[in-house]
Amino acid sequence: MSDAVPRPARPTVAEIREVCQPPAVRGRRNSEHWVADVYLRSISPYLTRLLLRTSITANGVTWLMVATGVSAALALLIPGLYGAVLAAFLGQMQMLWDCCDGEVARWRSTTSPKGVFIDRVGHYTTEGLIPIALGLRAAGFPGEGWLDTPWPLVGALVSVLVLYNKSLNDMVHVSRAYNNMPRLEEKAEVAAPRSGGLRRVRSIARFFPFHRAYHSVELTLLALVAAIVDLALGDLAATRFLVAFLAVFGVITVVGHLASILSSSRLR
Repeated sequence: MSDAVPRPARPTVAEIREVCQPPAVRGRRNSEHWVADVYLRSISPYLTRLLLRTSITANGVTWLMVATGVSAALALLIPGLYGAVLAAFLGQMQMLWDCCDGEVARWRSTTSPKGVFIDRVGHYTTEGLIPIALGLRAAGFPGEGWLDTPWPLVGALVSVLVLYNKSLNDMVHVSRAYNNMPRLEEKAEVAAPRSGGLRRVRSIARFFPFHRAYHSVELTLLALVAAIVDLALGDLAATRFLVAFLAVFGVITVVGHLASILSSSRLR
C-alpha cells in the first residue's frame, strides 16, 4: 500500500493511538487477544513510538515477534522455575510485538499480505512449539530417562491438536475465497452455531473457557503456574497434569470447533 497520507516520523503517543488503534482494531472479536484489550494496547504506543524513530519495517517487527515466540518455547526447556518465568515473560513480549507491528504498519501505511503471512507463521510456530517443549519439560528433559516417558509424545499430540484447531479458522477463509464469497465479518452472530444444542454448549463453555488455553500467552502462564506447584511439591506432577489436561481437552476443543463451524453461518 502506498504512503498516501504523510505523517510525522516522530509522532506523539496520542497521535499513535488515534491512527493506529481505531475502533476497527480494538473491537475485533477474534483477532484481538484479551491481554491486548486489558493492558498491552495501553503500553504498545510507547514502544511503537521508539520503533518509528528507527528504520525497522513493520515486517521486521513481526519477525521480532516470531523470534520472541520461539524463544518462549525454548525457555520452557530450562528446568525449574526460571525457565517458566522466562517463558511467561517472553509470551507477553511476543504479544506486545504483535501489537506494535500493526501499529507501525498503519502509521506508515505499509500493511501488506506478506505482513499477515509472517504474523501467521509466528503464531503457528510458537503455539506448535510450546506444547512440544511442555511435553519435554514434563518428561524431565534434559535429565536422564526422559526418553523413557510418554510425555514427549503427549506434548507432540497436543501440538498437532493446537495446529489443527488453528488451521480450522484459516480453512473457513480459504473455502470462502474459493467460492468467491466476501470476506467474513468478525461478528458474534456469524460465528454462532445455528443448532440450539451447540449454542447451549457454547454458553456453558463460557464459564469454563478451556478452549482459550491453547494460545501462547495462556500456555506460558499455565506453565508458570505448574512450575510453581512443581517447586512446592518437589516433582513434575503439576506440569504432567497440565500436559495431560491439554491433550484431553484439546480433542474436545477441536471437535467442538469443527461442529461449531459447520453449524454456523460462516460457510453460507
